Amino acid sequence: MSSEDAPERSERTPLNKSDALLANVAILYYKDGLTQNDIAKRLGVSRPTVVAYLRQARELNIVDIRINGASFTVSNLSREIKDAFDLKDVYLASVFPTEDESIEAIDVMRHVARAGAMAVYDLLQPGDVLGVAWGQTIQCLAEEMPRGIIRNVKICQMIGSMKSRNLPAPETSSIRIAANLGADCFTLHAPAVLSSVEITDALKREPLIRSQLENFSILTKTLFSVGNCELDTQIVKSGIATTEQIGWYKEHGAAAVICGRFIDAIGEQVVGELDSRMIGITPAELKAVGDGILVASGLPKVEAMLAALRGGYVSYLVTDEPTGQKLLSQR
Repeated sequence: MSSEDAPERSERTPLNKSDALLANVAILYYKDGLTQNDIAKRLGVSRPTVVAYLRQARELNIVDIRINGASFTVSNLSREIKDAFDLKDVYLASVFPTEDESIEAIDVMRHVARAGAMAVYDLLQPGDVLGVAWGQTIQCLAEEMPRGIIRNVKICQMIGSMKSRNLPAPETSSIRIAANLGADCFTLHAPAVLSSVEITDALKREPLIRSQLENFSILTKTLFSVGNCELDTQIVKSGIATTEQIGWYKEHGAAAVICGRFIDAIGEQVVGELDSRMIGITPAELKAVGDGILVASGLPKVEAMLAALRGGYVSYLVTDEPTGQKLLSQR
């Protein structure tokens, strides 16, 4: 199906608190492929109750082909987090482990990425220019992006290209999101980090790359995740930074990585030698956009997420319920 054949987005319907449960049940059934019996066991309810939940989800337009992203915002916890961090909205994905079953971190991330895809679709408006970062969560989100044209939307890659044994190149996420939305896509034709300041400055002066970097000034929303400063973080795996460089930034107060840059516990950028050789959006440019969508999950990322929240980079948060509870307790 071409982007011209993709459905137009439907009007948002009124929501209530029970819609959060219906949305999460719908994900387990329609996305994860669990049977109604499996879901009933996880929730501790009967199978007919699960059947009723799925029927209600369809009747309330939480589910057509997509799951209504706004349904993840109506729980008490999401409102408490929203108020605590002065956010515009908080999308919470629920996980339902049984007593004899644990949920792997990768499965939580995928569940949150799916909720994030629905949130982005819900938030984008005609004429928006969305900046897209990179990483495992954003790549998973791009793969789950609903298909439906939102008119006159543009997608801009915010981080230069890099290698990764586990993930496609950064431009892949931007291209995938744009294709599903019928949007124009503007990639960034430069490496994320170069070998010298001189080469970096020369590339930034190239007319094509300069015009792509100028797109950062017209962004209306941004989509990103965060990483911690551990030695196995994606920024090391992708070759942006060495373990020695990570050590230097940590010694100088770095608590998180956001769009390939380092920030401290209150969200201020920690500037080092590496920054002068990077091509991509800066923390100051990211903050200036004003409508940041942070999608991240898992307790190991709480410190990094708090840094992004305290720094004013985030207007919309997408995470899982346990991580949301931890954020609230440590604010």
